Amino acid sequence: MENKLQATIDIGSHSCILLIAAFEDAPATAPAETANPEVETPAASSEAPVAPRKILVPKLQKVEVCRLGEDIYEHGKITPERIQELVNIMTKFRMDLHALGADLKAVAMTEAMRKATNPDEVIEAVEKAVWVKPRVITGEEEGKLTYRSVKEWHGEGNITIDIGGGSTELSNGDTTFSIPVGALKMFKAMGPIPGPEYKKFIKETFKDLSFKGMTKKPVYLIGGTGTALAMVFLNSQTFDYKAIEGLEMSLADLEAVTTRITNLSKELRAMLPGLGNGRHEVIICGLFWLRSLLEKLRVETFKISTAGLRFGLLYPPEKEPEPKPKKRPAFLKKTDATSETAIPEQVGDDK
Repeated sequence: MENKLQATIDIGSHSCILLIAAFEDAPATAPAETANPEVETPAASSEAPVAPRKILVPKLQKVEVCRLGEDIYEHGKITPERIQELVNIMTKFRMDLHALGADLKAVAMTEAMRKATNPDEVIEAVEKAVWVKPRVITGEEEGKLTYRSVKEWHGEGNITIDIGGGSTELSNGDTTFSIPVGALKMFKAMGPIPGPEYKKFIKETFKDLSFKGMTKKPVYLIGGTGTALAMVFLNSQTFDYKAIEGLEMSLADLEAVTTRITNLSKELRAMLPGLGNGRHEVIICGLFWLRSLLEKLRVETFKISTAGLRFGLLYPPEKEPEPKPKKRPAFLKKTDATSETAIPEQVGDDK
């Protein structure tokens, strides 16, 4: 029998995240007596009961800062010192896995490893530490898996924004794309608080991007930037995914939190909820970038989700949609009930 506890590890540009979770029955829908009393309730169906839908419920989540993106920015590769730091983090994760008896199903590596010139060296070191070979995934795959994780909890029709350390993924389920912009990458280029150069940076970044089909739709923000924003907004000293999941904020709320953080010194900023372990250095860049994305998507409010790539890795692959049948050419369409086909008239043939 397969272990109920399953795990994944997400190795990003700024941090590494361990998820240990289990598939459980989704909460039952509200009983009929709580519905609108003016609406008549249909008679109970005689059909066999349907098995409850399974959802992924987190049991343990751990975040460790690794800053692989710094090495990419400065050296183009992951240095031996950084690899050793990563191995130390992975070793701690493996100890948690063994302590809880969880099965590690997947280890994914994102933007930093997509850009590194020595990925094989890092992959080998991580595999030795956790006994599972990590996989470097594309930006599009990262965005699709993130969208899947949100869809399983909140349904379809949403836009997901996953702001990481080195890249940002957007998806509406049909269209997914990755932008090579992240909070850590911006911090290395502009410092903790973007200045006048940000306006030019945004203009260049959005120059060739199209948000067609994504505007004026419900938005879910994913990733460390979103979690930190929620914890500061709620003034919550500890991470509580139940309190954060689905939290709705407005652009005015975002502006107020950004101003509050920006007005603090670096030392005081690090004492705010959710801004430890180096997050205080990159958070303002992430919030500037978020504001620009929301303006492009033309929304006034957004919600925060604690789901993400690490959850999407545990869901079984979805079936690819069947291709739509091609339309028959006009000259092959039936002309009458005898099923004869029309023959195109030859024009201009004077041979």
